[in-house]
Amino acid sequence: MLNCVFRLGEFENVKLFSGFEISGHAGYGSEGNDIVCAAVSSCTMLVCNAVTENFGANAEATVEENRITLRLKERCEAAQKLLSAFYEHLETISADYKNVKLTII
Repeated sequence: MLNCVFRLGEFENVKLFSGFEISGHAGYGSEGNDIVCAAVSSCTMLVCNAVTENFGANAEATVEENRITLRLKERCEAAQKLLSAFYEHLETISADYKNVKLTII
């Protein structure tokens, strides 16, 4: 199961996405050949790099074995819009691939 957990945080009295944690494997191919994992991993890294490098948001991205996390430390409108678009993108993927679980906490 590929778990995609998005976190809501309160920024200036408004609840917005404050980060995510993506972990596990989708199981739609052998290790190293899972196209669903590859697709999710690729867009996850794009979001992490855009938030930290391009937007210059005060955020922490961590890449570990089978886990990628991003946490915003303060409000960044561009980052929050991108996180929202990323969530919607993963909703589309999870509709087609049942081993991709999407949660908001």
